[in-house]
Amino acid sequence: MRKPGDARAVEAMTLRLFNTLTGQLDALEPADGKALRMYACGPTVYDYGHIGNFRTFLQIDILRRFLRLTGTPVRHVMNITDVDDKIIRNSAEAGVSIGEYTARYVEAFFEDLEALRIERPEQIARATEHIPQMASLVEKLARAGAAYKAEDGSWYFRLKAFPEYGKLSKKDLSGMEDGARVDVDEYEKDSARDFALWKAAKPGETSWETAIGQGRPGWHIECSAMAMEYLGESFDLHCGGEDLMFPHHENEIAQSETATHKPFARHWMHVRFLLVDGRKMSKSEGNFYTPRDLLLKGYKASAIRLALISVPYRRPFNFTFDSLTDATNAIDRLRTFQARLKAGKFAAGESKEMQEAAAEARIKYDNALGNDLNTAEALAAIFELARAANTAMDQGQFFASDRDAILPVLRDFDAVFDVIEDRDAEPARRAMAWAEQAGRMGDVAPELKAAQSLGDEAIEALVAERTTAKQARNFARADEIRKELAEKGVVLEDSKDGVRWKRK
Repeated sequence: MRKPGDARAVEAMTLRLFNTLTGQLDALEPADGKALRMYACGPTVYDYGHIGNFRTFLQIDILRRFLRLTGTPVRHVMNITDVDDKIIRNSAEAGVSIGEYTARYVEAFFEDLEALRIERPEQIARATEHIPQMASLVEKLARAGAAYKAEDGSWYFRLKAFPEYGKLSKKDLSGMEDGARVDVDEYEKDSARDFALWKAAKPGETSWETAIGQGRPGWHIECSAMAMEYLGESFDLHCGGEDLMFPHHENEIAQSETATHKPFARHWMHVRFLLVDGRKMSKSEGNFYTPRDLLLKGYKASAIRLALISVPYRRPFNFTFDSLTDATNAIDRLRTFQARLKAGKFAAGESKEMQEAAAEARIKYDNALGNDLNTAEALAAIFELARAANTAMDQGQFFASDRDAILPVLRDFDAVFDVIEDRDAEPARRAMAWAEQAGRMGDVAPELKAAQSLGDEAIEALVAERTTAKQARNFARADEIRKELAEKGVVLEDSKDGVRWKRK
């Protein structure tokens, strides 16, 4: 529920969200009438997360924040896959244990979540901490005749044991080869075969001793076991990127529903792909970016956040650096607008037009997010309100009660989008520290280096000195200070309400 002091909860309303399973917009409500129980596929920590990963995490963040805004408590579980084929291969090449190898990427993931203002789920579940639950689920499938042990001691799920296989992805898998097996975590396109539940130990690999033998879990069994551990055998919502729909989510459904004879998740949400300049993002293409890469280029964390959530989750997002510039400018307009509202001296009274504009913006914003999380329409409603209010202020037709009507709308907006409050300095500082540690100072934009050389207190002191210089008619010194700040990435804005500054 909302914390004291948060923006008010909007009037009771039901969020309608596209359900991949049914192929239509369905009401998203807690089955038990209490908290909405949701599971979201988290990172596989073999490397730093890229902006495609974080687009998914950000869209899920918008979902949980809007649910809370509408008064729906959330029980959100996210896994961390800290054992899989890539992790085992990479850690072996590095000559370290998988725990040592993944530790820095787990830490980096949480730092990136914080930088992008993504709220932490109520429960983080690491795969390596839930091995007994996974082995127990394999045993249950074996008793049901849906799992079998191969010659090498590995366990596989018998796909023919689940006739509904393919119901999520809507793929026609009727021609799948009976008994064919796949034991890798990276699948060929449309590969539908018996998949590994448990992989027998190989010389030198990390493994666990369990009732089903020594080995380690397959990728798919991890999510089923952890989701059911914390949310029960059947829960409200499963989220993830569309690349996970097949075979990962399809396999989760098959093994879970075979074991329990209950719907695994009633509702499935999938976030569409991210492209970069119209192409698939890949290191070989030279268009692969992590949030850290963008921070080192001098972009603000809030701009990265807004850019990645500005396009609704069910539309592919074409990332460009122009989209980051647009997001930066949009945030500046919102911050300037809010500052103007708070600092302005308005006469008592109200404008009928502005009162109606505030009420209409609130309705449009709520309805946009309530209708399949349409972030683009929600943003449009807020910017239209800002445009109308700025015009009224310029014309002297804006009053104190109008400000009081608009500020709560902005609070509700930022309760979900979380970009107006300026908390960009710390992510930039951390990115600089990481670049120094990682030997990547050559990748740091000059303006970021300049901006980080001045702390907020130093900037405030220079702004105060400039104000004093202007009052003393020492315009040469005032101009020197403005130039010095500009060279270090700080822009000054003079207005009748005083001086505001912001980092580029």
